[in-house]
Amino acid sequence: MKLVTYLHDGKEAVGVLREDGAAVRPLPFPDMNALIEAPRSQLLSAVKDADASLPLSAVTLLAPIPRPRQDVICLGINYKAHAEEAERYSSEAFKKERPIPIYFSKRVTEAVGPEGFIESHPGLVERLDYEAELAVIIGKTAKNVKAADAADYIFGYTVLNDVSARLLQTTHKQWYFGKGLDGFTPIGPCITTADEIAFPPALRISSRVNGEPRQDSTTDLLITSIADIIEELSSGMTLLPGTIIATGTPAGVGMGFDPPKFLKPGDVVECAVEGIGTLRNTVR
Repeated sequence: MKLVTYLHDGKEAVGVLREDGAAVRPLPFPDMNALIEAPRSQLLSAVKDADASLPLSAVTLLAPIPRPRQDVICLGINYKAHAEEAERYSSEAFKKERPIPIYFSKRVTEAVGPEGFIESHPGLVERLDYEAELAVIIGKTAKNVKAADAADYIFGYTVLNDVSARLLQTTHKQWYFGKGLDGFTPIGPCITTADEIAFPPALRISSRVNGEPRQDSTTDLLITSIADIIEELSSGMTLLPGTIIATGTPAGVGMGFDPPKFLKPGDVVECAVEGIGTLRNTVR
């Protein structure tokens, strides 16, 4: 099933998309985090009993989890081709000496929804960039999880655009400020539950800017797999339900072109993952 958070008559609510994608059926949970924490049987019962529906044209889709409880956990340089383009852009900032994961967190006061705006932050940000990513949503408390059991802890998947201010990112030598500005975390359009996608996911992932194809890859090319990510992170920290893990971006980001193709106000960025949908945002 595909689960969404939406705005209708000024009120935020959660629901399940009808199979044809043309309407949303409201669900009796206060927000997406509460839905994720609910017993599976309760969710299935609520979906079964949800007979009313609202046309998609009558609602505004928000990020599936508009206000994450904690920072988003991100993987850096997790596709080989992206590692190569990043090192070409700045070997000092992006060269990986050892084949170990790069983790960083992304501060999210409020995630940007599909059709929402990416803030350009004039006067602060130069070299604004995009990164289409598959994001994993943890479904239950995960601590000391083995890779073989990791799939049992995944609630579902969504699309995330890891918007990046490249000059801030490389100047500060660590990525928190350059990745965590307001309006830098579009997520959506929905969460596709894990039962809909074979594990490990092998899904086409792509991006377009103003209709021009930029990224095109598949999520089975991750250097560090989703199972290994969950095992390693949960060995030292507790992953709570609703935790969002962005698994990295493939080649084709703006800094990877010669000359680079950075974003500017008015640009429309589309990030898509097969089986989930397209996240479409405009820079302002």
